Amino acid sequence: MRLVLVAASGLALEAIAAVRTFGYLEDAVVLDDDPGRWGTEVGGVPVVGGLAEVRQHRQHRVLVCAGRGTARRSIVERLAGLGVHEDRYLTLVHPSVSLPADCTVGRGTVLLAGVVLTAHVRLGAHVVVMPNATLTHDDVVADYATVCAGAVLGGRVRVGPTAYVGMNASVREGLTVGAGATLGMGAALTRDLPPEQVWAGVPARRLETTLGTGRSSAPDRPGARGARGRHVP
Repeated sequence: MRLVLVAASGLALEAIAAVRTFGYLEDAVVLDDDPGRWGTEVGGVPVVGGLAEVRQHRQHRVLVCAGRGTARRSIVERLAGLGVHEDRYLTLVHPSVSLPADCTVGRGTVLLAGVVLTAHVRLGAHVVVMPNATLTHDDVVADYATVCAGAVLGGRVRVGPTAYVGMNASVREGLTVGAGATLGMGAALTRDLPPEQVWAGVPARRLETTLGTGRSSAPDRPGARGARGRHVP
């Protein structure tokens, strides 16, 4: 397969491994705007230049491998300006994925090893679902969202555009993870997560970062009193 992978990342490494399970990967290249990566390799595939180099590979399929959805969206927008249209994007589904016929997967989406989609699941474009995540009946995951390894979505969950569901997080059935929101690693979401907010914990509650310190607080938790830089029980 002739393939351009955009972003020299861990996701690119995993995508290369997934493509190789099909037994073919030829004339593949990686593009990244960081000159320090040029001349290196990702999983044996050379990093040959920045995004503008995509013009030199017009017969190649394209896969955007940035880890964060906002970065993937930005790259896709830039690639559109370089003449890359939606029909060139590869949709990558590892052969071990459980993907019933009544589920739909958008262009440019990546489903890695062990992912399970149960029934009537709909995934948008350029979604990334990491290994061993489980998406159950009637879930809808919008464009550029990320579902990390081991995460579990109950039935009828809605995950908004560019939202991020952390590793081993769980979302109760019928809930919404808003656009651009982040659910932390190992969190248990028991109520809707509003757009653009960061929640973590069991049960998950809102976190706020204090600029310049990197410390967090949980102001909407009873008794928290604006505590910073520590877990509030």
